[in-house]
Amino acid sequence: MVLFKRKPVQFLQAPQIDDESAEVWHIPHTGEVFLAYEDYLARIDFYNQPRFICQITGHSGLTFFEALKSELAGAQEVDQAFPEALKGPVLRRVQFQTISRIDTLVDMIYDEFKTDYYPGESVTIQLMTGERLTGIVRDKARLGSKVLPDGTLTQPYSRYSTSIDGRPDEEAVVDSEHIFRDRKIFTKSVLRSFIKKTVTREAWNGAPWLVKHDVAAQYHIDTRVPPHLRYDNKLLERKQQQAQKRALQPMNGLHDVNGAFHNVGPARLPELKPAPKNHKIHRVHQHDDHPVVQVRRSPNMFLDQDHGPLPSVPGDNPFHFPVPFRQSVPAPVAFTQPEPPPPPPPPPKYPIEDLQLPPRDDYVRPPLKFLCYDTPEGVVDSGAPDEKIQMKSVGPLLETWDTLNVYCEIFKLDSFTFDDFIQALGVANADTPCQLFTEIHCAVLKQIVSAEADGGKPLLNLPKLDDDEEDEDESALPTPEPEPEPKPTGRATRSSLAKLEAERLRAEAEAAEREKTPEITIKHRAPELLVDFDWIEELKKRNFQDGGWEMIMVGLLHQLSKNPRQTAVCEELLAALVPPDEEPSLELIRDQYSNLDVNLRISALQVICMLTMETKAVRGYMEDCAEVMTRYRKEKIDLQRERRQAMEDLKVLNDQRKMLLPENMPPSPPTNSTEVSKINGDVKATKSCDSPDDRSEEGNESDDDGRARRSLRRGGDRAVERQRKREEKERKKEAELAAKVPKQSKQFLKVLKEIQKKEDQIKDCEDKISVIDNDLREADCGRTRILGKDRFWNRYYWFERNGMPYGGLPNSSTAHADYANGCIWVQGPDDMEREGYIDLPPQYQDEYKAKFKMTVPQRKKMEEGRTSVFNARQWGYYSEPSQVDSLLNWLDPRGFNELKLRKELLLYKDKIITNMENRARYLVSQDEASNEKEPGKKEEAKRMSTRTKTQAGQEPTHFRCFDWTNTMAIDELGHLHNQPPPPKPRKGGRKGRG
Repeated sequence: MVLFKRKPVQFLQAPQIDDESAEVWHIPHTGEVFLAYEDYLARIDFYNQPRFICQITGHSGLTFFEALKSELAGAQEVDQAFPEALKGPVLRRVQFQTISRIDTLVDMIYDEFKTDYYPGESVTIQLMTGERLTGIVRDKARLGSKVLPDGTLTQPYSRYSTSIDGRPDEEAVVDSEHIFRDRKIFTKSVLRSFIKKTVTREAWNGAPWLVKHDVAAQYHIDTRVPPHLRYDNKLLERKQQQAQKRALQPMNGLHDVNGAFHNVGPARLPELKPAPKNHKIHRVHQHDDHPVVQVRRSPNMFLDQDHGPLPSVPGDNPFHFPVPFRQSVPAPVAFTQPEPPPPPPPPPKYPIEDLQLPPRDDYVRPPLKFLCYDTPEGVVDSGAPDEKIQMKSVGPLLETWDTLNVYCEIFKLDSFTFDDFIQALGVANADTPCQLFTEIHCAVLKQIVSAEADGGKPLLNLPKLDDDEEDEDESALPTPEPEPEPKPTGRATRSSLAKLEAERLRAEAEAAEREKTPEITIKHRAPELLVDFDWIEELKKRNFQDGGWEMIMVGLLHQLSKNPRQTAVCEELLAALVPPDEEPSLELIRDQYSNLDVNLRISALQVICMLTMETKAVRGYMEDCAEVMTRYRKEKIDLQRERRQAMEDLKVLNDQRKMLLPENMPPSPPTNSTEVSKINGDVKATKSCDSPDDRSEEGNESDDDGRARRSLRRGGDRAVERQRKREEKERKKEAELAAKVPKQSKQFLKVLKEIQKKEDQIKDCEDKISVIDNDLREADCGRTRILGKDRFWNRYYWFERNGMPYGGLPNSSTAHADYANGCIWVQGPDDMEREGYIDLPPQYQDEYKAKFKMTVPQRKKMEEGRTSVFNARQWGYYSEPSQVDSLLNWLDPRGFNELKLRKELLLYKDKIITNMENRARYLVSQDEASNEKEPGKKEEAKRMSTRTKTQAGQEPTHFRCFDWTNTMAIDELGHLHNQPPPPKPRKGGRKGRG
């Protein structure tokens, strides 16, 4: 049934046609008939709107005819796909269900029928021998639960008699654990489509699901709706409930016969307002039948004249004034109350936009540290450990380190700390070779071109080099122009003179342009170096030693320079590696790379690392991690469901324990005065027994040695005897107390045992869930997750947040450091956020200043202090645990951004602080180790002869990064990346003589 606005389309009823010869218009798809052509066109236009939904497939944005065609095709597919044997039982179970959501209904039906089979259904059975065969269910026997001696019930089960395909004379009887259904036949999607096709439901709350009449007749399903599920009964029941509610409401008051008002409860007092004259006269006629006596009013009606006695009061009401008096009383003065002031605006509902919160001048963000020497404007002390790194290199440096550690399994690299990475980039040179620096380059280059055994082809698309560069250079050289042959002089005409003048002007213009064109300056000499060097061939052979990988880097950068997006970066690197004023050679490249600036090294590593993101290996790794995360999520959902069920069971068991607890309570401890006195008496006796011996032992110390030894031996025996008697008394008391305690019932002990079991199960589920959460975090390698943003749209990163273990790989050579990065990094806002939230146009800045008495930049300067980052190319960091607490205090949870950031910081706070402490400990221990090694070297240098003074000053210092070893490559490849593979052992050994 096609849906429009999630409701079935209602067709128009056929009009009554008196004249059979009248012209009508008919829509064959719906059977609708129209007498007027305009009505027919309007209906067709309605059906052609793309606003209809196919009920079976759920596709929306269709015209009516497309949705109808989709439904017919889907219904045919559902009829063919859904097992015929299950149609009747499923429809009987769905009939008259009052579950409103179809998803919940589908889940319920699927859970009931996924392990239940019916005669006529094709199944797979498993025999006792383990053999799997296909067959058809012929009969089913349902066996109920059985009561065990301890009172528990077993689960009901079923037995199925099935035929075996290919064995007409054999049958098998199996239980529900040895019978299976094809997974593709009975799925939730197929079940959902089948229910949508065969079942309908009216659009009112609590309406039951009803099988369509034609389908119900086919499968002999009763369609008589029970009375309690009908709409009229539901409506009547709802009205009765409303009437009962109104009847239970307290009555405000009642009028008596005489019109007096009697208050029967806490009711609101009526407003006293002067009634109009006609109302007063009308009430007088109601309560008094005497004629009205007109009384002349005067300002002092009670003093000027005496009107005589008042007339009698009609009726028995003593508070009813006589008519003349009522008419002569002046009207009461109406006092108008002043209008109350408007209520104050309601307090804002937090969270709101961060910059809409009032500024805080009582707390400043903790100061940032900077890794570079060119800090942002206004920073006084950057705390930079390295004075060579520029601010523009910090972002690529972090990006490269994160990429190498997240995908270390692809590169076959041991994980390494960020501090070791910075140190390796700074100290690696020809005099102090660093394995970490060399292994990173070689491992990344291996991912660009496959090995010779695997085909030796580039694993990504590289820009093409111009094959005719040399030809173009040769053609660019000036060639002698042949002298023009003298043209025969002819008769000069006006047109010929004009042509000659035009040619002369053109030649002069071309000469002027050639003079204006600057000479092409050569930035580097990489093409000359690579004339006889094919970097792809060398990389394919893995020739990395003796300057091989440096030459491969030059070749790769030269080819990447043909890409317009990377031309500037590659040209700068090539100008430093192959300078134009020196003769290019292998030795020159090695020396230049050895002395290359650290910022250029970072730039080169970033270029090749970003290239590897396009390879199939990285893409496949991401897809594998995504599949692993999907499996982990399913396991987590199952564990959460198991934990929820265990907690519900535990609640029931705790209720049972509370019911059984009064009968199984242990007796209260004795509080009788006699027992207390006995206990005190024992204590006093013990003390009295102990004190004489102590005094005797003290006195015996002054006697001679032999007598002292005898008395001490006897004193020791008496002390042991007293201890033995005391222990016997305690055992007797415990036995008496145990005898007094009533034995707990078996049922109570069983409940306690079940409670302990459920608590262990819940704890086990929680432990498994925490492990799965950590696995999900480590497998999330698609992108670097941020912790959040603050009120000024600065981004906060903790790179251990996802994609890697908290302390790096546990089997790496620097696993003892037990941290990876150990800092919280702060990046400034990007240009769009800065222009939209901070550097606002003048009119918006004035509006903000009128509200908060300062502009947004002024607020940023006040609340961030002297250390700020202003754009996305500026980075700062926090490395101390105390700064984390200060940052949490500075964040305001009433804002959207800082609420999320604070939540993430609190979630990972313990891990962040632990990594910061481990980082500080690692750096201090390594510095102390290097300091311990230096004195030994100095003493050794003192013992050396004076002839080696020049060499003693050049001895390299030990650095932390030298302790790193690529154990992953050694374990998986058998050698380091920059080394050739070891020779394969010979198959046959040399036989010995004799």
